[in-house]
Amino acid sequence: MSITDTRPVEANAPSAPPIAGARSRRGRHLYPLAMRLHFYAGIFVAPFILIAALTGALYAIAPTIEGFVSRDLLQVNTAGPEQALSAQVGAAVATRPDLTLVAVAPAPSDGETTRVLFNDPTLGDSERLSVFVDPHTAQPVGESVVYGSGGALPLRTWLSELHRSLHLGEPGRLYSELAASWLWVIALFGLVLWVHRVRKRKSRRSAQWLVKPDLSQTRRRKMNWHGAIGVWILPVVLLLSATGMTWSTYAGENVTKLREELSWTTPAVTVAKSGEAAAPSDHHSAGHTAPAPVDPAARIAQLDRVYEVARANGITQGAEIAVPATPDEAFAIKELRLPGTFTIDALAVDGATGTVTDRLAFADWPLMAKLTSWGIAFHMGLLFGLINQLLLLAIMLGLVTVIVLGYRMWWQRRPVRKSALPVPPRRGVLRRTSLWITVPMVAAAVAIGWFVPLIGVSLVVFLLIDVALGLAARTDKV
Repeated sequence: MSITDTRPVEANAPSAPPIAGARSRRGRHLYPLAMRLHFYAGIFVAPFILIAALTGALYAIAPTIEGFVSRDLLQVNTAGPEQALSAQVGAAVATRPDLTLVAVAPAPSDGETTRVLFNDPTLGDSERLSVFVDPHTAQPVGESVVYGSGGALPLRTWLSELHRSLHLGEPGRLYSELAASWLWVIALFGLVLWVHRVRKRKSRRSAQWLVKPDLSQTRRRKMNWHGAIGVWILPVVLLLSATGMTWSTYAGENVTKLREELSWTTPAVTVAKSGEAAAPSDHHSAGHTAPAPVDPAARIAQLDRVYEVARANGITQGAEIAVPATPDEAFAIKELRLPGTFTIDALAVDGATGTVTDRLAFADWPLMAKLTSWGIAFHMGLLFGLINQLLLLAIMLGLVTVIVLGYRMWWQRRPVRKSALPVPPRRGVLRRTSLWITVPMVAAAVAIGWFVPLIGVSLVVFLLIDVALGLAARTDKV
């Protein structure tokens, strides 16, 4: 996905006027506008994308790193039958009687621990305290703060926040939103440039040359690798850009509103026995704050029945059981987003009678809610487990390579006078672009700029810079 020609430009040499026929042909398609926009966005936004790619590479393998670093909490070496879930929870509650029990996540597979989750008023809104229990002995093995609905431990959360905001708080989130907002634009316009360049080669017009770098052109090797690698990573880059924007501040708010208006939100089971619907759940919040149960001991005793009913009704993978805070609420059992799982079923069970009061199968989710769930799981490296994480790591390294090659080509365009900065593409893009292309593009830019505000703001900045450079060039000629 080339930015511009990599050949050096003679100092102070006037730009050669394009051939009339070529100028006419170029004016009928998207190439000149794509060249200009890809150049400016690549120069000014690529540093943010580069940072997001580097931190994203760490974030991609964070689940595996977490599993290794925190294996003493997450894994056990004991064997034998598992103790009753109520016994495991009771042992954890005995270690922290000062806190309110809010949920339990039974060990999802052999060799793993059970998580007993507490509401700790000293922690933040998205944080809970987890006591990890050996399911075979019902003995606690340690405790840790966990974050969000996914229950990430501190190291994975630190890597996640590094990718999300560079640990700079809300202002830092603007960097990742800018990167996610522009990534798909730069990638798609780069694809336009690469297709145009490949089609110009009479002997390289087959589709395979879009993904096969032409190493016979020594002077163009960087550009050929830049374009080919860009095509390799394009599908995943587009997915990461889209899912990344759902977590952003400004574009994310518009995405949320759009999902609500189109009924694409993630549904939730009804836990109120009176039949009142629970608030829809969302991957952005944990929603664990609740008053103390009326009878904690009775709630713990009911867990065995609730767990048995849930398993009998198809909740067979790892799940979290939310302990009701009031007598008129049922236990909510929801499957967790674990590697290799593609469905998230949920039940509501009356702890006193074992009756299923509500059921929500993943098959009943709206299609867009399903796609969003899968996309987010993929972005987090959880959809396919280790394979998912290694793929994301490879894509991030590929993105870093594309950016570095792009900057290298840009720098090589500098004039013979080595102190001069590299030059941008030839001016007059709009004059060479057909109105049939320009008008829809302007309309699309306005619409996208409204829906994704950081694109709109930065696009205006690019336009002002371009105008200023044009005026400066005219002044120099005078």
